[in-house]
Amino acid sequence: MQRALEQAYAAKAEDEVPVGAVVVAGGRLLAEGRNRTRGWHDPTGHAELIAIRRAAQRRSDWRLLDATVYVTLEPCAMCAGALVLARVRRLVFATPDPKTGMCGSLGCIVQDPRLNHRIRMTTGVLAEEAAELLRGFFRSRRG
Repeated sequence: MQRALEQAYAAKAEDEVPVGAVVVAGGRLLAEGRNRTRGWHDPTGHAELIAIRRAAQRRSDWRLLDATVYVTLEPCAMCAGALVLARVRRLVFATPDPKTGMCGSLGCIVQDPRLNHRIRMTTGVLAEEAAELLRGFFRSRRG
C-alpha cells in the first residue's frame, strides 16, 4: 500500500485526484498507476485501470488470477468491474469512497454472487494517510 500511496502523491503533484494503485503477484510488483483523468483528458484514466492494463500487457494475458491490487481509494463501478473482468484474486484498498465506491459503500460489484468471479477484499490499510491526502487535495481546490 505504501507504493500505491507514492503513486497517489505523484498524482497530486500533477494536479490529479490523488489516487494510486499497484498490482502485485508472487511477491513482485507487476505494474503501478495513478489517476490521469485530467492530464490525459480521459474519464477512464483511473489508477486501477492503468495499473491492471499495464499488468495484463506485461503478462501478455488479460487474466490476473494470482494478483493482488492495492489502491488508495475504494474503486468506483468502472474500476470494480474491470477488476472482476481481469479475475483479480484480491483487492486491498485504503479508504472508502462514500460517494462513488462500489466495493462496499454503495454496493459491492467485486463480491456480487451473480457474477462469475468474486474478489477477496481487505480494507482500511493506511486508511488515515490516504483519506487525509484526499481531504487536503479537495480542501485546497475549494480554496
